[in-house]
Amino acid sequence: MAVVSKYLTAKRCSVAGVAIVALYLFKRRLQGHSKDTLYREEGPVLKAEKDVPTEKAAVDKVFFARMLRLLKILVPQPLCKEVGYLLFIAAMLVARTYCDVWMIHNGTMIESAIIGRSTGDFKRYLLNFATAMPAISLVNNFLKLGLNQLKLCFRVRLTSHLYDEYLKGYTYYKIGNLDNRIANPDQLLTQDVEKFSNSVVELYSNISKPVLDICIYVLKLTSAIGFQGPACMLSYLVASGFLLTCLRRPASHMTVTEQTYEGEYRFVNSRLITNSEEIAFYNGNIREKEIIQTTFQKLVSHLHNFIYFRFSMGFVDSIIAKYIAMVVGYLVVSRPFLDLSIPRHQHSTHAQLLEEYYQSGRMLISLAQALGRVVLAGREMTRLSGFTARITEIQKVLRELNHGRYERTMLSQQARETGEADRISLVPGSGTIVHCDHIIRFEHIPLATPNGDILIRDLSFEVTSGTNVLVCGPNGSGKSSLFRVLGELWPLFGGCLTKPQRGKLFYVPQRPYMTLGTLRDQVIYPDTVEHQRQRGISDQVLKEYLAAVQLEHILQREGSWDTQQDWMDILSGGEKQRMAMARLFYHKPQFAILDECTSAVSVDVEDYIYTHCRKVTQTS
Repeated sequence: MAVVSKYLTAKRCSVAGVAIVALYLFKRRLQGHSKDTLYREEGPVLKAEKDVPTEKAAVDKVFFARMLRLLKILVPQPLCKEVGYLLFIAAMLVARTYCDVWMIHNGTMIESAIIGRSTGDFKRYLLNFATAMPAISLVNNFLKLGLNQLKLCFRVRLTSHLYDEYLKGYTYYKIGNLDNRIANPDQLLTQDVEKFSNSVVELYSNISKPVLDICIYVLKLTSAIGFQGPACMLSYLVASGFLLTCLRRPASHMTVTEQTYEGEYRFVNSRLITNSEEIAFYNGNIREKEIIQTTFQKLVSHLHNFIYFRFSMGFVDSIIAKYIAMVVGYLVVSRPFLDLSIPRHQHSTHAQLLEEYYQSGRMLISLAQALGRVVLAGREMTRLSGFTARITEIQKVLRELNHGRYERTMLSQQARETGEADRISLVPGSGTIVHCDHIIRFEHIPLATPNGDILIRDLSFEVTSGTNVLVCGPNGSGKSSLFRVLGELWPLFGGCLTKPQRGKLFYVPQRPYMTLGTLRDQVIYPDTVEHQRQRGISDQVLKEYLAAVQLEHILQREGSWDTQQDWMDILSGGEKQRMAMARLFYHKPQFAILDECTSAVSVDVEDYIYTHCRKVTQTS
């Protein structure tokens, strides 16, 4: 037993414990990697085919170039409120640093008065501290106010910029139907923008405050213990920062993956809400539960791996950035006192040595903590690089879509089977669109899906105002595709399309869209009340439009045009289709495209509506 206790010392047990923890974490990371590999190999074929390149996330020159471009959006000009908040935060950081220095000095004097049994000095310095407390508290809360306001300003700037691109033309349609690089744009435009804005401001605070502390404490300590001590601390900062930056590299990619999985999980839940009625008719709750649980389990598995990675990195961060930094600080501050060859303290009394040690020691410990915060700020920068990569990705996709360029990585099944991909060259946007009133003309236009499937090789026909045309055919023959090309939702792959401007064509789908707003908004959508007034259309005319589709009872039931309801739920399927026809009568387009828009309307009401259409002589 004595032999065993001889070897089981506290030091050796601690080393063994650390080694066991390290081996356990390493094993967990290997298991997580093997699970990820297994999932990718056994995942759906669509995932394997959709090999979409993702933006690389790392703290490198690419990251700094991206941040510079984004900062031009966040801070558009030298004289803006964001610059004002940045300067205000900087002023509060300076004030807070000087408050810290003053508190170190005042705290040292209070302790010296206690040790020296000086009642008068103790009361005086304690009164100084009590007097300064409101000002110090005010500085801290002003700093929090400035940081929160700056986060909000950055989020508003970036959100406005992205939505200007997202809602320009039909980009919001193209990003999900023509391009497949962005899986969940709603996740990027909401949560990722918020997290990016918060991360930028927190990084600014977490770097500027410690850097300012380092500068002030280095000046103070240089005059007290010489330049060698602060120089050693700064050298340690550079070495430890480089080491931790290398160790944190996986965190950037893991952040991007986390946000991607969060978006997928959010999508499957919103999809369940949107299609709840159809799923209920099919009794599909068990199947939907499996889909949601599978998506959620994928997210949870990744979060487990990320938690263990953060735990292991937190363990290393605490040792390198905090505790070893404090050890270096103690070694530096002890040198002027323990080295008897230094003449500075040879004739100092015990009280003088104690006072100078307290003051220098606290400053050096504060310097070590500031250095540790700068080193740990690299962790925030690594996480920020993940958000920066995602924001840059959607910014790039939106810009390219607005210039008519899109990417789809799935191959055309038709082209693979028949070999037509080698013989037919389809270039999106190669066709010509000519705007002309009262005519629709297709001239040698190949009708193809964005995926590359050829529906019609050479389509040519002409329709003039006043002509009614019926387009019929089996499912998948290209009826809706024809309307999408006519509405400029899909690109032209060749030929020439002559048509009126977009606003002079009106599309009435089988499943109409009811907007958020009042009853009036449902009739005049996408116009506003101001647009209605500019067109000179009164509410009495709107009532006549409702009567033309036999919906005047809705106005009587609601009592006012300004009643707000959830119209998607309030109106039945047939009522929504009739409301869409009333919307058509309001806009009075040159051409109306009716895509089975009265399939849920009774035969007598349908005949009544089309009779009114012929009276107003709209082409359909």
